[in-house]
Amino acid sequence: MSFKSLGLSEPLLKAISKKGYETPSPIQAKAIPPVLEGKDVLASAQTGTGKTAGFTLPMLHLLSKGPEQRHRPIRALILTPTRELAAQVHANVKEYSEFLNIRSAVIFGGVNQNPQVNKLNQGVDVLVATPGRLIDLENQGLLSLKKVEIFVLDEADRMLDMGFLRDIERIMKLIPNKRQNLMFSATFSKDIKKLAYSILNHPVQVEATPENTAVEVIEQKVYRVAKGKKTNLIIKLISEGNWKQVLVFTRTKHGANKLCKKMISAGITAAAIHGNKSQGARTKALAGFKNGSVRVLVATDIAARGLDIPLLPHVINFELPNISEDYVHRIGRTGRAGAEGQAISLVSADETTYLKGIEKLIGESIEVEIVEGFEPDPNASTEPIKPGQNRNQGRGRNSNSRNSSRNSSKNSKNSNRSRSRNRNTNSR
Repeated sequence: MSFKSLGLSEPLLKAISKKGYETPSPIQAKAIPPVLEGKDVLASAQTGTGKTAGFTLPMLHLLSKGPEQRHRPIRALILTPTRELAAQVHANVKEYSEFLNIRSAVIFGGVNQNPQVNKLNQGVDVLVATPGRLIDLENQGLLSLKKVEIFVLDEADRMLDMGFLRDIERIMKLIPNKRQNLMFSATFSKDIKKLAYSILNHPVQVEATPENTAVEVIEQKVYRVAKGKKTNLIIKLISEGNWKQVLVFTRTKHGANKLCKKMISAGITAAAIHGNKSQGARTKALAGFKNGSVRVLVATDIAARGLDIPLLPHVINFELPNISEDYVHRIGRTGRAGAEGQAISLVSADETTYLKGIEKLIGESIEVEIVEGFEPDPNASTEPIKPGQNRNQGRGRNSNSRNSSRNSSKNSKNSNRSRSRNRNTNSR
């Protein structure tokens, strides 16, 4: 099968050829025809399967066939959960529309809105946006969605994970009822299906891979290790393996910063990206990672969502995610477009439950290895540490007596201060 056989226009075929693509990926072959027919589509596709072209190509084809409009109202809206993904989708839109008379723009928070508003004022056919900035500019009367013909909800599962449901519902009220809807998600959970059928009209459902399965070309491995030895083990693996491009996942922003500093101290160039980093810092870190000046990118799940890093060879879960589906998203950063990749997870005793959940989801047991000198602690609890739980909890009487002593000391000082204030007051 060729892109030409799918019915795409010559200007699009020219742009596709310029990018070096010859045959459509499975998700493209399945999604493009029904989109070209004007149907609503609900598509399940893992990261790295070419899903962005699966909706941008037919969308651009349909828009280019419509009548030219003098003032260029927003005719297609692509909603994404993160800034990085919005920027990357927009880059794809620009590349594929190079030989078409179509203008596009991207808007997201964390940066000055004025350049974005200036772009909108020039007239835009395709708008790629994150929910917050889109609603903000619409509230200010700086954009209108009344002429939207095609609505795309990308990474729908992550949208829900990030709490954007109300924003999506609000945006739906701003666009015309009569429109074409395209929804892409890595997983088809009950919540996703519920959202889909509140938005889509008799959708064609397509899947590039079976639900919730990891990409087959990815080699997965688990290193069982004591919690306190994870940092030294990851440094050993990266240094001795001479790995040049490694994406590392942590659960928290603080954890990302801490690990990044340890890497740099060990002579490994590293950068962290997470929600507390400015957009400029995130862009700089990603650029350094892509050009090779930064070997290790340490990221949280939300910050890494939608990162498009071609031929990424290594992904390391420094900590396993507590949501099994997030593991699939994480390892999907490697093994893209048919390339081989390796996904490594450093698993301590308290992550045992998470590992079992992941293996159940992907339907296979992951190979386990133990490195000499980094053995797991046989006495460690296998109970997961709950978010917000004090790590001192459950460490025995010494911990409790220390806390009790501190509290007693505080109470004594407060009592003394109170008596002192009373004496001063009485003397006056």
